[in-house]
Amino acid sequence: MTEPGLEVTPEAVAGNVALVLEEITNTAKAINEEQLAAVSALLGRADRIFVAGAGRSGLVLRMAAMRLMHLGLNVHVAGDTTTPAIRDGDLLLVASGSGTTSGVVKAAETAAKAQARIAAFTANPGSPLAGLADAVVVVPAQQKTDHGSGVSRQYSGSLFEQVLFVAAESLFQSLWDAADVTAEQLWLRHANLE
Repeated sequence: MTEPGLEVTPEAVAGNVALVLEEITNTAKAINEEQLAAVSALLGRADRIFVAGAGRSGLVLRMAAMRLMHLGLNVHVAGDTTTPAIRDGDLLLVASGSGTTSGVVKAAETAAKAQARIAAFTANPGSPLAGLADAVVVVPAQQKTDHGSGVSRQYSGSLFEQVLFVAAESLFQSLWDAADVTAEQLWLRHANLE
């Protein structure tokens, strides 16, 4: 016996597009711009930038690493086989909605021991990750296990991850504006082994 497929109406899809956009817009507007500017300053002064995150947050930071590389910054993704040791003068950019993701907190602890600076995105300003960071951007979204708060109608950490992407893109855009380089110059660093 064949199970019936899930069917969704165009109206339902349109309603959910509106829901997602509204939640992203409202949450992104609630981020403290001074917190973002502090991360931007750390990015601009770092010898090298390392990014570390788990799951979907980690994927967003990998996208951010690509854009920062396009600007000509020296960027590495923690866990890749060619990633060097972090040291004094470097910056670790991390994200965890809960601020308790074990691998991310461990990376921050390692960076702190190496005298590197740490910039963190989290929904939990009282978390261990936030406590380790030199700069914290609080994304006022629910944590992935917070299923009943009413902060978002979306599943799990979706809103945090979506707004993390918007925040990371705004950092890139701000650094690009300050760098005064053309899109054609950035394009020269775009991957050509695809």
